[in-house]
Amino acid sequence: MATVTTTPLLSLPLRSSIPLPTLSFSAKSPFLSTPPLSFSLHCTSLTAAASINNPIPAASGIKEDGNAVGGGGGGGGEGDFRVLTAVRSLYNDIVIVETAESRVLLLDDSGNVHSILYKEREWTDSYWDEFVSLPAIIPDGPIAIFGLGGGTAVHLLLRSWPSLQLYGWELDRILIDKARDYFGLSDLEKSTHGGGILHVKIGDALSSSSNIPGGYAGIIVDLFAGGKVLPQLEKPETWLELRRKLMVNGRIMVNCGGLNSVTSDRANEINQPKILIEDRDWVHHSTIQAMHSAFGGQVCWKRMPDSIGRNYLALTGPLPDPTSWADSVPSKLASSVKLWNSCAYTQFSNGGA
Repeated sequence: MATVTTTPLLSLPLRSSIPLPTLSFSAKSPFLSTPPLSFSLHCTSLTAAASINNPIPAASGIKEDGNAVGGGGGGGGEGDFRVLTAVRSLYNDIVIVETAESRVLLLDDSGNVHSILYKEREWTDSYWDEFVSLPAIIPDGPIAIFGLGGGTAVHLLLRSWPSLQLYGWELDRILIDKARDYFGLSDLEKSTHGGGILHVKIGDALSSSSNIPGGYAGIIVDLFAGGKVLPQLEKPETWLELRRKLMVNGRIMVNCGGLNSVTSDRANEINQPKILIEDRDWVHHSTIQAMHSAFGGQVCWKRMPDSIGRNYLALTGPLPDPTSWADSVPSKLASSVKLWNSCAYTQFSNGGA
């Protein structure tokens, strides 16, 4: 059972690594014969558009005046939260926190939220929602999720596209066990009314072990470690290998993270509140640069609004027709799919212009 000591928990960021107030846990690990595990998770306030991280919406239930409720404690107030489990695996410091509205998954001392499961809401109002637009622009066939985590994307995808065959790749077996216990992952491993299902795969998604005969119709990439995109994703050769995992006309959609993956000079410029984001901004993002090189310039990009984190997303292939794409996705996404831009409209130069 986890024990908790905490400074006031304000809210938890998505994919950021800003050192702010600390939430500390100590838990006995049933998996390792070691002394009680102790580690800290940084938390940040839920701010308005000026925030450069990707905050959880207020509906997550983690309030500024939240109280820490240890173990199976009660609480019940609107801002109360409790730690459901805290354990160290070979790859992660796994912590799952519950509020009245949601459960969130944290994996390291950056405090990044890697998955969220709302108890009543259908959408997350974050980058996970964008993944639901992918099936509308790819051939029929299996879709891989590289970086399954707690399965947030799978819940969303099977709710909107109940016939999908999904392959969720995750390196950490203990994380998968915890996701089955606390994030409903085991329910996703059963066929839906439309025949869709999640096939959980334990292993390195970037290795040849994730290949399947005929290739994937689509791949969703959401791979982070220590608060940052995996460094392999900043190399064109990685994307050339991922390209070989696709079937003809297949596409890859990627969460590229926020400003910590953008060159520092440009990050400072973008952080100025009156600077408008222009079509050339993707040039300064190392992951999108690598994708651009591997896919011969056929890459699209978008940046999430300031209010939900400024994450950069990327999509391989030519820019889809925005009208037909909007007509093919759930109404929640009809306007957001029109905000994608083609990297082909921007050329590299030494000045980044």
